[in-house]
Amino acid sequence: MSKELKATLASWGRSFLAACLAQFLVIGSGAFDITKDGWKSVLAAGVAAVAPVVIRWLNPKDQAFGVKE
Repeated sequence: MSKELKATLASWGRSFLAACLAQFLVIGSGAFDITKDGWKSVLAAGVAAVAPVVIRWLNPKDQAFGVKE
């Protein structure tokens, strides 16, 4: 696995986990007390957080993460 791919995956992971944690804290209940809808909102927050870095990755002009042609 290349350094660039590792950096990209690390960025995606950080964004995903930070958003999931923030949403989890907003819900305000314990991990075993959250309903199915609560977990859906945590996952949705993570997906929404990863979207901008995926867009950067898809942009070949992005110097840091852009797909190389």
